[in-house]
Amino acid sequence: MDEALLSSTPRQSIFGSIRSSHLLRRDVPVTSIRDAIGWWESRRIPFNLIVGSAGILTCICCAVVLVAASILDPSEFDMGSPLVGPILILLYGALANICYTGGWVAELVIRKLWPHEADRFATSSWFLGVVFSALLTLAPAVVFLLAGLFGLGHHFLRPTHAP
Repeated sequence: MDEALLSSTPRQSIFGSIRSSHLLRRDVPVTSIRDAIGWWESRRIPFNLIVGSAGILTCICCAVVLVAASILDPSEFDMGSPLVGPILILLYGALANICYTGGWVAELVIRKLWPHEADRFATSSWFLGVVFSALLTLAPAVVFLLAGLFGLGHHFLRPTHAP
């Protein structure tokens, strides 16, 4: 390919690409409550896929740390009930979707108070809500990994007593 053509092609930032995504645009003006709710609900599945993917990554990280901890020091480790994890995951997913519904509820309020700001509010709040939800979902993985690293360091650095 021609080097001059490559250098003259404008490069979009990742945020520019995200901002131009069909998920964040309103190509057709929203003129009714039904249209506003429909816009949000058409994006619920992508929201759940993004947050669910973050949740799967979190579960994998937490499982690796828990298994490693139980292998390194089984005498001090109790896995607890095997039902707690799946119940918490289902509860978290339900609460995330209840909060997601709050997005279109908030838009309807904004639409009544400041109609000229409603579309911008909706697209911005959807994006920020997805980012926040994904980061919140990943937070336990970070905590478990840090705790696991700390525990690993403690395991290998603790003094051993000779018999």
